[in-house]
Amino acid sequence: MRVEPDIQTAKPESTSSFRIATRKLGKRFNRDWIFRDLSFTFQSGTIYAITGPNGSGKSTLMQILWGQMPQTTGTIEYFQGTSPIEHENLYRHVAMAAPYMDLIDEFTLAEQLRFHFRLRKCRDNMDVPRLLEALDMKKSSDKYIGNFSSGMKQRVKLGLALLTEAEAVFLDEPGTNLDEKAFGWYLDLLKKVPANVVIFIASNQPREYPADAIRLDLTAFK
Repeated sequence: MRVEPDIQTAKPESTSSFRIATRKLGKRFNRDWIFRDLSFTFQSGTIYAITGPNGSGKSTLMQILWGQMPQTTGTIEYFQGTSPIEHENLYRHVAMAAPYMDLIDEFTLAEQLRFHFRLRKCRDNMDVPRLLEALDMKKSSDKYIGNFSSGMKQRVKLGLALLTEAEAVFLDEPGTNLDEKAFGWYLDLLKKVPANVVIFIASNQPREYPADAIRLDLTAFK
């Protein structure tokens, strides 16, 4: 499903649903507009594919939505049911993975998992052995992250995001550096995310997101 400019979703609200509402959202670098006039309500229980060619602003929009980058124009609001979420508390509700995000090279994989899940709650309260099994990386438990291949690092980033208990999960080009076996693992883990979570996948590769995802084509917001 492709979304055109200024069309908002209209799902019934519940007391536990998570929403991100944008109005006339825009981002400009110097004199160049990356996108503008993006008015949309992103609802829990939905997968959104943020699409467009390289340079269209997919990563920029993702970083704005998860609270890392300020917009140039417009507003963005976050809600849990009917209650607004303050920007300084947004980190409690989101998880993300992107090729440009760093892990801690000096940690072993087990240490990285323990560190992350001391700060954030894990889905299903998994302990480290179960997490390693979910990542399909039990043999790498005591290996240092700094010695991992780019594909192994990407698998860890995806696992941390998809296994964190969060209302919104952001995946920027999730298939980057994954071989076919790891890509299949990613798709399987994506299917296991609870149905009430809103998922954002920034990609120009249709195989990286489900066929029934709502597509938001950023070329429509220039």
